[in-house]
Amino acid sequence: MVVLLALGSAAAYGISDFAGGILSRRSSPWAVAVAAQASAAVLTLLVATLSWGDPEPAAWAWGALSGVGGGFGAAFLYRGLGAGSMTVVAPVSAVGAALLPVAVGIASGERPNALTWIGVACAFPAIWLVSLAIEAPGGTHAPRRRGRAGELTDGLLAGLGFGLLFSALGQVRDTAGLGPLAMSYAVSVPATIVLAIMLGASWVPRGRAAVQAVGVGVFGTAATVLFLLAAQTGLLTVAAVMSSLYPATTVLLAAVLLHERIGKAQGLGLLLAGCAVGLVAAG
Repeated sequence: MVVLLALGSAAAYGISDFAGGILSRRSSPWAVAVAAQASAAVLTLLVATLSWGDPEPAAWAWGALSGVGGGFGAAFLYRGLGAGSMTVVAPVSAVGAALLPVAVGIASGERPNALTWIGVACAFPAIWLVSLAIEAPGGTHAPRRRGRAGELTDGLLAGLGFGLLFSALGQVRDTAGLGPLAMSYAVSVPATIVLAIMLGASWVPRGRAAVQAVGVGVFGTAATVLFLLAAQTGLLTVAAVMSSLYPATTVLLAAVLLHERIGKAQGLGLLLAGCAVGLVAAG
């Protein structure tokens, strides 16, 4: 069950990031992040009223900390995808998002078996390879307005943010319900705004992009709910790595909707991703 939930999370994250990245090419990535996180906060609060549970004070604290990571990660990811190269930003963010929770899981006493470890080992190169998008002639990639150092920085910061999100949510017990997740999104909005102000970036949602960002928030909500359920059902190590396969969804969407071809490296990455899923499921 943990694998199915985590893969559902990866699919929803991939759709959310694909849409958010495209919107960030036409609007401020900070504004897109704020609008998406705000819509997710409202939606999550509504859903949480149906499954409030019995959250302890620690669960609220972990939810708030995850919100800081989520807002931080989404803003830098959208900035990277909107003004940089997906071939750099996406894989760096995904690997970073998986590494921190794996370290936290091991430190907290998780001990996956050998098959699971082999699957996890296959997942990291898979994440990287499926993100190596190839731009077709006349493709729709955004102009690279940030240098390689800027792209790496955005990817690393996004990965750090998502890693914090995953690690913190992994500490929320299954008896807590979805209240802590509503807290997460409620905190992510002001966290993103404060960060944007500190960097002197425009963050006020305006125009059609702000409305369309609501859809990004819907998929983001679904992704985070599924990840929380996955982490509560099984090992944080497994849930985080499987959820971090989200670039595969983004690549497939780019192939179908933007007519970008899948190269040999991406094909190998998708094959490794399949192996990783099979090994983790068997473990």
